[in-house]
Amino acid sequence: AILKEGKLLAAVEEERFNRKKHAKPALVDNPDELPSNAIEYCLKVAGISLSKVDHIAYAFDPERRKRYWADQYFTTDSWGTPKGEKIFLEKLLSIPEKMERVYSCLLKNKFHWVEHHLAHASGTFFISPFDKAIVIVIDGIGENATSWTGYGEENKLTKIKEIALPHSLGFMWEKLSEYLGFTEYDAGKVMGLSSYGDWKVYWKQFHKIISFDEDDIFRVNNDILRFRTNDFSKIEGLFGVKKRKEGSEITGQHQHIAAALQKISQKVILRILKYAYDHYPCDKVCLSGGVILNCVANEETFLKLPISDVYIPPAAHDGGNAIGAAYYLWNQEFGEKRSFVFGNPYTGPEYNDKYVENALREAGVKFEKLNDIEKYAAQLIADGNIVAWFQGRLELGPRALGNRSILADPRRADICEKINVKVKKREYFRPFAPSVLEEKALEWFYLRKELLPDRFMLFAVTPVYPEKIPAVTHVDETCRIQTVSKETNPKYYKLIEEFGNITGIPIVLNTSFNIQEPIVCSPDDAVKTFKKSKIDYLIINDYVVQNR
Repeated sequence: AILKEGKLLAAVEEERFNRKKHAKPALVDNPDELPSNAIEYCLKVAGISLSKVDHIAYAFDPERRKRYWADQYFTTDSWGTPKGEKIFLEKLLSIPEKMERVYSCLLKNKFHWVEHHLAHASGTFFISPFDKAIVIVIDGIGENATSWTGYGEENKLTKIKEIALPHSLGFMWEKLSEYLGFTEYDAGKVMGLSSYGDWKVYWKQFHKIISFDEDDIFRVNNDILRFRTNDFSKIEGLFGVKKRKEGSEITGQHQHIAAALQKISQKVILRILKYAYDHYPCDKVCLSGGVILNCVANEETFLKLPISDVYIPPAAHDGGNAIGAAYYLWNQEFGEKRSFVFGNPYTGPEYNDKYVENALREAGVKFEKLNDIEKYAAQLIADGNIVAWFQGRLELGPRALGNRSILADPRRADICEKINVKVKKREYFRPFAPSVLEEKALEWFYLRKELLPDRFMLFAVTPVYPEKIPAVTHVDETCRIQTVSKETNPKYYKLIEEFGNITGIPIVLNTSFNIQEPIVCSPDDAVKTFKKSKIDYLIINDYVVQNR
């Protein structure tokens, strides 16, 4: 990410360029594997070289990590060996030197290590529309903390409480995602699966993993979970279910475990929020951290306390921490006044028509350029086609928000299986999101007006007419909505408006434009993914390609 005088100019994850999902390139030995594509893109947008950058922030503090882990966790195999931790820290500390070598410039006094959770907290509060707010961060781990609770006033953050290892909600999700036969990165899949289960079946067992007290808010029994090991024996004993092998049948037991995990997580999040509210009774809340991508928990939790408004950035996970680290320097360290609200998630690359035409020609596909492309696309969708929609700047965060999306008709229940099985090649229980015109949202969904707009797809709400939009209504009758504004995305807005004119429903089904890969970034990525898919049409800018 790059800021100029407190304004965000650009932000993008390296994985969108190198096409390696969850890539962490800055932690490898090869200096050429810095997040160079993302760095160079940001510098290009700003129109400068790295030598002209005044300050560089990185969202981690190696010294804090070193101090804590040396005292706490080098004595047990559960947390890795001193040698492994030393290598990890050496890689981190070498980043400034790598950047100097690659970009041929000196970074003396320019490079700043920012504590991980302070970056998260800054990357929600300092870019929010609130002058004052409760600030909560919940993830797997920073340097040693697993959650951070505090408050923000103007350009200052103040800590109320941190919770440290092993009491980690994020790590619990990672471990149980693996236990349920997915990867540590698949919390979103488990959230979708949870809606099929009955949380009461394994509720008592989860209270042997999670316990509650007033001082610590919650505690995790790591003797059962065994974080950062491949030992699942205690979990298997607790639930009476063997670890699921990837690709094997998902049973009712797996669904019930996922449901109980979701339910107890909501209880933990509510306790954290209540603790913060008791210490700083403010009706506005800012949240960040990977756990906060759980849209089911977000909606239910904030109905329980007198909260009038909530802000969550589109990249609440670590992918947004470059923004947070930069704003921590700008506002907290340098004392600059806040002047930016992050309401537009479209911060990545865009491509002009010349680039698009060259990409399509090189791919050897037939294409045509049309006028009134939004109306054309809306009719294709209304006719039952699946349309890949690529336009404008790439959105930031793990959820496609209308610029790198696959779109379909929400009225057609059968379209879900077609997209999941034939297009996306993913599990049956993964839901799809509705993108709805912002001013029509209250007509179609039961929303608290205070939570509008939700342009980043971070709350699961109940539809007013589930029978009219079955393709975007999950099995638990919730929808993970995205409200679409004419101000921030006029082209996508017009498409949905045209679809509403045709069908009477101002909503389209929206899922990310990718197949077991990062969301597409360039027209070249889009054509490659399209050609190996069963998507019916590809639309890039005003160009149309049909899959023959």
